[in-house]
Amino acid sequence: MSHQAPTDNFPLPQDLPPGLTPELMQWVRDQAASGLAPTVLLHAMRDVGWGEEPARQALSLAGMTLPSTATPAVSRQPAQHLPEPDLEHQPCSIDVGDRQVQVLVSMDHPRVVVFANLLSHEECEALIADAHPRMARSLTVATQSGGEEVNDDRTSQGMFFQRGETEVVRRLEERIARLLRWPLENGEGLQVLHYGPGAEYKPHHDYFAPHEPGTPTILRRGGQRVATLVIYLNEPALGGATTFPEAQLQVVPRRGNAVFFSYDRPDPSTRTLHGGAPVREGEKWIATKWLREREFR
Repeated sequence: MSHQAPTDNFPLPQDLPPGLTPELMQWVRDQAASGLAPTVLLHAMRDVGWGEEPARQALSLAGMTLPSTATPAVSRQPAQHLPEPDLEHQPCSIDVGDRQVQVLVSMDHPRVVVFANLLSHEECEALIADAHPRMARSLTVATQSGGEEVNDDRTSQGMFFQRGETEVVRRLEERIARLLRWPLENGEGLQVLHYGPGAEYKPHHDYFAPHEPGTPTILRRGGQRVATLVIYLNEPALGGATTFPEAQLQVVPRRGNAVFFSYDRPDPSTRTLHGGAPVREGEKWIATKWLREREFR
């Protein structure tokens, strides 16, 4: 079936619908110019996290006509399966092979579970000691380009371990895989972060925003993020809680404990907006594990 060629008459930036940028529209235009049929491009955009309606708007603005039999509109595509601890019988603790991890809090929406005893005090100290010489100003994912960038909202220092890089990292990753019933290879490398007095990470989402031009590049490494596990390696004297503003929930750091939350789609409806409150006194060390849909490479 033939399809209409993209037009050169693009709207000015101020005329674009919310969520669409000139960079995104140029990407759509480039894909269309390569000869992809509108329906093929629509499915490709949905596969990397675009909502149906923004994708259709972008294609329409690019001068591409979709047939009326195209897939009905939906706001976001949920993941088919998510990391999830086995809480069916409301256990007080979960056997992860080499220790019992206690369940302290379980919330459905947002999906949040707080664990105790995920790490021993000695393991926490070992992670801090191994990470300390490699700490640098924390970066965030640059969704405009798919790279990394300094973000004023994040004033911590951090570093990444490769999967299985040390004995403690390997043991922890295997423990997490059993606890959350998610393949070890679907996890990003463990990130260790250090927050000094006054340092914070303002509320944000961990998934990759579907409409940013750099997101397709990021998703090639393992798909969307679908869950986060924040592990507390020490206890600041004051402040430093992990906050979920929409749920009015604060998780206070306790060494060896962790907070898990998952998000079935890259959308604010998951209510997983969260942040690291400022450290008021002392310092905070955490380790973060992000889980992807597929194997992370």
